[in-house]
Amino acid sequence: MTEEFNPSTSDNRLPDNQPGDLESSHRQTIEEQMSQLVQETCKHPPNSSQRRKGLSQLIRLIDESGKLWRKYTPYYEDALQMMWQHLCRNLCEAPRGGQYDPSRGSVTTWLNWYLKRRLQDLRSQAEAEKKSRTFPQPSDEQETLNFIENIAAKPDIPPILEETRHWAETDPEGELSGVHIKGRPDITCQVLILRRLPPETSWKTLADEFNCSLPTLAGFYKKQCRPRLRKFGKSQGYL
Repeated sequence: MTEEFNPSTSDNRLPDNQPGDLESSHRQTIEEQMSQLVQETCKHPPNSSQRRKGLSQLIRLIDESGKLWRKYTPYYEDALQMMWQHLCRNLCEAPRGGQYDPSRGSVTTWLNWYLKRRLQDLRSQAEAEKKSRTFPQPSDEQETLNFIENIAAKPDIPPILEETRHWAETDPEGELSGVHIKGRPDITCQVLILRRLPPETSWKTLADEFNCSLPTLAGFYKKQCRPRLRKFGKSQGYL
């Protein structure tokens, strides 16, 4: 079943006690900029340099707008990454449904709705994995769900992800392979960046595989990997 965006159920409303007209006017300007940028971006063909540039500008504008839903909770970063992928794949066209419809809400409302649901999915998945470890024999219903997930079609990967993967694999300056967790030369920036690119490996799986605590892995990724990813994105004009 195609997942449908319903802005009436999206908890993206602003509180009643808002600041004055100046800030309200600024928020309206941001929304207008986003709307115009969406229109301009979608005029260009998929995979074109103009489309990629427009998406990069839109991502930066959304990230800096303060209108994106934030929550300091496990799996938020994973859900956020899925949300950006959703934006790149479905802003202008979506063969399997889920395309952004400006008539139903702003682009940030659309993204916040998607972000919250992906976070719910990740929580449910983690709870299911926990239960499966406690009760090794899955139910017939769970086996069916697992089978459906396994045969799901692999989504198209946006060019930005392909280029990022090539950069991480080749590591032209040798920087990614030279930075690792203290005492663990096998866990480098290169390894974690590649494992976290779509289809991303869960932090729980990585922690079990490397016999390393999840906070250590996630903390290293945040402090060492993410800044290098951002630096690469800026050098390519994505950020």
